[in-house]
Amino acid sequence: MTLPETRYARSGEASIAYQVFGEGEIDLLALSGWISNFEHSWEASPQRRFYERLAEFSRVIICDPRGSGLSDDLGVNYTLEQDAEDVMTVLDAVGSDRVAVYARWLGGALGVRLAAEHPERIAALVLYASPARTSWAPDYDWALKPEQREKLIETSIQGWGETQNRELARWAPSAADDPALASWLARQQRLLAAPGRARIRWQETAKVDVRELLPRVRAPTLIMHRRGDQVWDPRHSEYMAEHIPDARYVPMEGTDAIDFVGDSDAILDEIEEFLTGVRRGGEGARALLTVMFTDIVDSTRRASELGDHRWGDLLASHDEVVRREIARYGGTEVKTMGDGFLVTFDGPPSAALRCGQAIEQAAKELGVELRVGLHTGECELTGGGVGGRAVDVGGMAVHVASRIATLAEPGEIAVSPAVANAVVGGPFEFENRGEHELKGVPGRWPVFALRPEADRAA
Repeated sequence: MTLPETRYARSGEASIAYQVFGEGEIDLLALSGWISNFEHSWEASPQRRFYERLAEFSRVIICDPRGSGLSDDLGVNYTLEQDAEDVMTVLDAVGSDRVAVYARWLGGALGVRLAAEHPERIAALVLYASPARTSWAPDYDWALKPEQREKLIETSIQGWGETQNRELARWAPSAADDPALASWLARQQRLLAAPGRARIRWQETAKVDVRELLPRVRAPTLIMHRRGDQVWDPRHSEYMAEHIPDARYVPMEGTDAIDFVGDSDAILDEIEEFLTGVRRGGEGARALLTVMFTDIVDSTRRASELGDHRWGDLLASHDEVVRREIARYGGTEVKTMGDGFLVTFDGPPSAALRCGQAIEQAAKELGVELRVGLHTGECELTGGGVGGRAVDVGGMAVHVASRIATLAEPGEIAVSPAVANAVVGGPFEFENRGEHELKGVPGRWPVFALRPEADRAA
């Protein structure tokens, strides 16, 4: 999906940034959890996939709250009332008279206010891990006490904008070791707000309390929360479900507070069925991709020869140059596996072949050799980590690419017939390496090796 255009709606003296995408019959307002920068959000593959799935059945509206991201910061104190006015201005600007709301985390309080105060405009309310109140009270004793809040704020601000896994481990335990997601989160924080502004905004949210509004919500309401959430206590959602009339509560499995990490399909399935009456199970989550596997030749021996420290430095340099070439040729890093990469490419495999050549050359300059395998086929887009257009990729196409990579000689790019046939007549030439049995794949497969440019010139 092409990235949507960013526009602005005027709310008083402030300009509120928003985007609209998708062509479904339902208008769906997706509220951020606190502060946001939606343009950078698209750069996290699992977030992008989450948006794209919503867009399959709705016209999605997203916006940055004032004081963060692309919206104006006029230096005024945060209030839920002001956020509600800004959102209504955006809805008017996009011509949405009646909208369903999906809100996560602190965005849930805003969703409740909208539903309670504008029942004629809010058709349905979907809440994920949302608190009705953010501070401790005798009858709400699972929320943070002042000293707990201050400690949490200071801990978070100390590492604000830095690539570190401490915050990621809290918000997304299942992806705590994912360097791509950690890097994205660090840049997201830098683009959200400066540390001082983030601290002020955090402190201002201590006064959020929408408990008295809950009985006034008349829109059909779905509430979800993962049982093992380490950021938001599930009792927040249980309280919401008990006090919003006829609300439906669905506890989910998992430990991630971030909705687009982990089994996001389970959340998306619930949203789609609640709003449309149909659960398609993400049947559209398949794509024709070129899959690339890379692997360092004799990595165990090299690590033993170099020692842990020098090998670690070499591996870090290898990862850096591989990621540079992936970005240069428009690929998407799905995940790393030991000293190798799984990468996907949209469109014809030409870019993947050129990327493979560039990676091989860059690795050779570092003093290491790689094996690279390529196959083009339909992939399943699934949940579980950071990946290409989806969180992860699976299916037979991935297995084929993996098996072909093992057949490559050191410094060689091995490809399937699908890759070789797709670029016939182009600048690439291949050597037939015969037919092979690929473990776990039916039949025998012809395998081809990309001839180096020097060989073709000769």
